[in-house]
Amino acid sequence: MKQLQNYVFSTWNPTIGCSKISAGCTNCYAEIIAKRLRLLGNEIYKDGFKFKMLPSRLNEPIKSKKQTVFFVNSMSDPFHEHMSEEFLDKILDVISQTPYHQYQILTKRPHRMRKYFLSRKIPKNVWLGTTVESSFVKDRIDLIRDLDATVKWLSCEPLINDLDSLDLSGINWVVAGGESGINARAMKKEWVVNLKNECENQDVAFYFKQWGTWGSDGVRRDKKSNGALLNGKLYQSYPKIIEPQKRTQLSLFD
Repeated sequence: MKQLQNYVFSTWNPTIGCSKISAGCTNCYAEIIAKRLRLLGNEIYKDGFKFKMLPSRLNEPIKSKKQTVFFVNSMSDPFHEHMSEEFLDKILDVISQTPYHQYQILTKRPHRMRKYFLSRKIPKNVWLGTTVESSFVKDRIDLIRDLDATVKWLSCEPLINDLDSLDLSGINWVVAGGESGINARAMKKEWVVNLKNECENQDVAFYFKQWGTWGSDGVRRDKKSNGALLNGKLYQSYPKIIEPQKRTQLSLFD
């Protein structure tokens, strides 16, 4: 989308580690990366995929000189049961201090995210999302659709069954994708087409990220070869966002 052309995309991991709560977690890419880093002797991952809060990383967005879309906690879940509300407050304080960035927050624990934000103001540069990888967790959508966030979104990745009909009221963006890795589960083309049609019918931006390990033809390949074309086209739309505030001065950390 034109509004995001001046942004760079990055991740920000003030916490690491997680625990499995639904079928989408079965082949967790973050857990695989964490175990690999532990074997390589990375001190932060010496305990593998155990949940940890990392205060030393809190100010990373403040140091960033370029407008950035940060995906928050690609190696964790920001609303994990062991995340303290005090540390969450510190994360939100950094977000509030940096209105020139955008922050994508995604959780498989929307019940906790809802409880947290019902008593707090949500910064305008926050995108609140929940993972809906299968029809068995569609009730997660109801927990975010009425939150007062500029962008509310769904990550349907890895998409492991047909989501059928969806009520996308209150939702601004849907991201879909297939699973990658040696144990990846195949995603059927009709599931993606159905999700795309639901978005188009309800005027919701749709972003198809990748086929993953299994192509649209059901053949196993590397994910780069399988690409992200759906019926020969790319569908990679972003939601509308509020025009961000420009950086008016450098921070003390620059």
